Amino acid sequence: MVPMRVVICANTGWNLHNFRSGVIRALIASGVEVIAVAPETKYSQSLVAMGCRFEVMPMESMGTSPVQDLQLLFRFWRLFRKLQPDFFLGYTIKPNIYGSLAAHLCGVRAINNISGLGTAFLNKGWLNHLVRRLYRWSLWHSRHVFFQNPDDRSLFLALGLARAEKSSLLPGSGVDLEMFAPAASKEDGARFLLIARLIWDKGIGEYVEAARLVKQKHPGASFGLLGLLGPDNPSAIDRETLQGWISEGIVEYYGRREDVRPVITEADCIVLPSYYPEGTPRTLIEGAAMGKPLIAADVPGCREVINDGVNGYLCQPRNAADLAQKLTQFLELPRNERAAMGLASRKKAENQFDEKIVIDSYMRVISAGKG
Repeated sequence: MVPMRVVICANTGWNLHNFRSGVIRALIASGVEVIAVAPETKYSQSLVAMGCRFEVMPMESMGTSPVQDLQLLFRFWRLFRKLQPDFFLGYTIKPNIYGSLAAHLCGVRAINNISGLGTAFLNKGWLNHLVRRLYRWSLWHSRHVFFQNPDDRSLFLALGLARAEKSSLLPGSGVDLEMFAPAASKEDGARFLLIARLIWDKGIGEYVEAARLVKQKHPGASFGLLGLLGPDNPSAIDRETLQGWISEGIVEYYGRREDVRPVITEADCIVLPSYYPEGTPRTLIEGAAMGKPLIAADVPGCREVINDGVNGYLCQPRNAADLAQKLTQFLELPRNERAAMGLASRKKAENQFDEKIVIDSYMRVISAGKG
């Protein structure tokens, strides 16, 4: 009997390796042949080591050239004609749009995951109208569309970009609760940590300004940054700006880490004042799983991980003063109340963000769509 064949694609191999490995391993364990598709990457071999076949797909994740996008659509079409997969699992904007369009043309059943809207979707102008139209064309005939927060799903349904009966919610990308286990921080309790790509839209400027304000009253507090410097994004923070913050003594920069757990362990609170159109931020979920209190902006995706006043605090987006107030409020909590927040975070991760929930959802949709 010929095994089922599934193509899974994102705009980077890093995305597949870090966020989709649970789904990939579950599919392989069930006897499915999985073909991972992404631009050439150092993660190609790790995906192969999981049991995948890897196919290179050149892709400019931030590009807006119509010519390049048509070329990408043709590359997907040619790939599906060659591989003849049973299902296509799409993640990130361009695979969701052009991969799904090609899948529909080739009779391949598409399952999409909308892990955030991206700035092009929300900004006004011709690009916004084009992206919305492309989403409508690409998602309307998909077998299923997963969303990572209710705000995104409601917006897509209201705009007629997806069908209610063919869509549902997932708890982000989920988290491996055994890998991200609770970790107690040290006794001094004054370390904050922000994990994100270093782009302004993640609220990093507000985080730095809030740190300046907090240090006036709590000079011993420390503020860590962990993430990729200089990503392919128009909102990227430059190295000179980062170095200025470090020289000023406002932040400590940990670079980019393959394993973020040791740095999370040392932190007392995970912070993400993002106003980027998130799905459900993985960094908050990982922090919750490791039993850390959380502080984040009150925006779609972030608010799904935080019960305000229970496992952390929500702050006003783009408001450094309000963020500073929430950071100070946390610092001045008694130790037992901080510990209770950490326990509440872990409990929330166990109840809502277990990776098994995501895996089971995919397996049900694929099983229902075999015929």
